[in-house]
Amino acid sequence: MSNPYQPPSQFSDQPYPPYPPPQGEGDATGGVIPYKNPYALTAYYLGLFGLICCITPIPAGLVPLVLGIIGLRKRAQNPAIKGSVHAWIGIVCGAISALFSTLIAISLIAAALSDR
Repeated sequence: MSNPYQPPSQFSDQPYPPYPPPQGEGDATGGVIPYKNPYALTAYYLGLFGLICCITPIPAGLVPLVLGIIGLRKRAQNPAIKGSVHAWIGIVCGAISALFSTLIAISLIAAALSDR
């Protein structure tokens, strides 16, 4: 009776295949998260947060709008840092959030003034 945990004899002579060669520079995120461009990343997160909280009359969407523009400028200066998509998402979400917040603030002021 043979040992079931022992590799078959036909494969025991062959060495394992070598590891593939490294493919240039990479990181653990696969380039998805632009950690080298904190302005774009912060604009992205604040823009999404601003969309969720755009029912407040405070135009907090201006912060991701400005940070997204700074992130795009940093990307233009150094293309290796990536993050243009995150910056654009921050700009668009921030603009939408600021617009809705401004409209809510105007409607609250109009409602307060019409009660008098």
